[in-house]
Amino acid sequence: MIQIQELHKRFSKNKVLIGVDLEIQNGGIYAILGPNGSGKTTLIKAILGMVLPNKGKIHLNQKDIKNQWKYRENIEYLPQIANFPGNLKVSELIKMIIDLRSKPSSSDELIQRFGLEPFLDKKLNTLSGGTKQKVNLVLTFMFDSPLIILDEPTTGLDPIALLTLKELIAQEKKKGKTFLITSHIMQFVEEVADEIVYLLEGQIYFKGTIEELQNLTHKTNFEHAIAALTAQNV
Repeated sequence: MIQIQELHKRFSKNKVLIGVDLEIQNGGIYAILGPNGSGKTTLIKAILGMVLPNKGKIHLNQKDIKNQWKYRENIEYLPQIANFPGNLKVSELIKMIIDLRSKPSSSDELIQRFGLEPFLDKKLNTLSGGTKQKVNLVLTFMFDSPLIILDEPTTGLDPIALLTLKELIAQEKKKGKTFLITSHIMQFVEEVADEIVYLLEGQIYFKGTIEELQNLTHKTNFEHAIAALTAQNV
């Protein structure tokens, strides 16, 4: 699905991505991990066309995404921080996005699953952080797209909403969809991810299953394996 070759990105003199090569197959859940400043968000935004690389190529379904935009219609993206117009009601925002996309949506089902019915007539600037994240998740999952990118999706979620999110991810994975997920919550990653892509200082230092990572680092605990991988490469 995604082929990335020799991707470089710098901001002024700061090199953020340095020769990244990555292939993501159709179907499955890929967790993109790494410490702050490792290049995770820049890599995601490059795939989305929100950041233009200085060098390298990105292909989606064997098509170069450079100077293209229609490919984004088949990607759903949950940003780490969503900036909603505060004066809009929840129902107004959802309707606006549906009208803009002109695609069938499952918004009603998702509103019910996340328990958002009592908040539909409330303005977005009155909502708690966790409730805003539930709205963000509804917007992300309500369209049927083959690639879903989630940047820190668990932020602010209560245990019930977190369980709903994990069920949704499993449900969509069964349909053959592909996920790219970043998260600092290792327990969540361990529960949902099929493969780990570990970035450090703009380069990929590991790609493989959790079991392969544990074997490489000689750690039986996933969180300890991640810590050991970081220590080996700093």
